[in-house]
Parts: sequence; structure tokens; C-alpha cells
Amino acid sequence: MSIRTSIRSPLAAYVAPFLVFMAGLMLVSLVKDSQAGSLWLRSPEYWIYPLQTALCGATLIFYWRQYDFGKRGGVVLGLAAGVVVLGLWIAPQAVLGAGARVDGFDPSVFGEGSALYWMTVTARFARLVIIVPLVEEIFWRGFLMRYLIKEDFTSLPVGAFQWKSFSAVALCFMLVHGMADWPAALLCGIIYNFVAVRTGSLGACVLAHAVTNLGLGVYIMATRQWGFW
Repeated sequence: MSIRTSIRSPLAAYVAPFLVFMAGLMLVSLVKDSQAGSLWLRSPEYWIYPLQTALCGATLIFYWRQYDFGKRGGVVLGLAAGVVVLGLWIAPQAVLGAGARVDGFDPSVFGEGSALYWMTVTARFARLVIIVPLVEEIFWRGFLMRYLIKEDFTSLPVGAFQWKSFSAVALCFMLVHGMADWPAALLCGIIYNFVAVRTGSLGACVLAHAVTNLGLGVYIMATRQWGFW
């Protein structure tokens, strides 16, 4: 298989955006120097995340025609699942009295209300509500959930079910999140998997994920719990 063919393959289309996204997270860890005097080295996420968002967006556009979003519909279930997951995610702090998660990506370092502040907030919401749902759902529910059943994953419909695949994807989805989020992330993975199986629609999964993240973003801004980003 030629390099050109490999780049254009379904495997590359479904996996590449996720790899670009994860590379961005790794770059933050590599560049970060908590003792640095410069904000851009002390907290490199302020410039790496917008770059990550742009590169992931470009990768998604490059491969867009190759994505199979499955059946149409599933809007109601997607919306409901998104709200339920949001509730699960914020319940420890909002309901159960767990400590507030105040340390994290705080856009007010640029001066609250400034142009750079609003640019940062806008970029963060674009990443949270558009890029993350697309990248993650295309990879987890669009690719891996089918690939673990059959290597030729595009021959299977979105939402194809097998217990091992279903469980492995939910577990892996949990593990890529921080330990503080593991309980909610595991339930989240199970719920999004259920949406895929029940509706056969990757679009419904993206919608659910986007609703969760939009609500989470609003909650973060309202409570200033930057650790939820």
C-alpha cells in the first residue's frame, strides 16, 4: 500500500484526528515548566490548545467525506443522554459536596473582559463543544467500537454490538480521562455506547457529547471551577 493510499484509508480517517488531539495533550506536558517566568511556558495550554483545535479541525475537514455517521435520527435520545451525562459529571461538586475544582485553564489570566479573554473563551468552547465531540465520537464509537468486532470496520454499521467491544471502549474511554473523572467517565462511555447501539447513529453520539460539553462549559464559567475543562 502506497503512502498516499495509507493516508487516504478509512483507518487513517477515523484515527488521525484523535492522534492529533492526543499529540496536543502530550505537547503540553513536554513544554510545561512550572518554574518558568513566562506564562507561555508555565501554562503552555493557553497557546497549544488553540493550535490543537485548529489542527484537529483541519484534519476533520480533510477526511470529512469518509465519515459514515450512520442512520439519521436519535436526536431525542442524544439530547437526553447529553443532559444525563452532564448531571453525572458535575454531581460530586454540585450535589454531593465534593471540593470545588478551581485549578485549571483560567481565561481570566488575560484580564477578565479583555479581547484576549473573550478570544480564549471562544476558542475553548469551540474545542469543547465542536472539536472534542467530533474527534472522540468518530474514534471511539465510529472506529474502535466496530474495529474490535471486525478489522474491516467500515463493513459494519454504526452501533454494531458485541459485549467485549462495548466494554473495552467504555473502559478505554474512562482511562483517557483524569482519575478524578473516572467514575463519571465510565458511565459516560457506557451511555454514549448505548446511544450508538440504540440509534445506529454516530450523529446522535456527537450530539450527546456536544450537549454534555456545552452544559459543562456553562457550568465552568458560572462556578469558575476551571478544573472541569
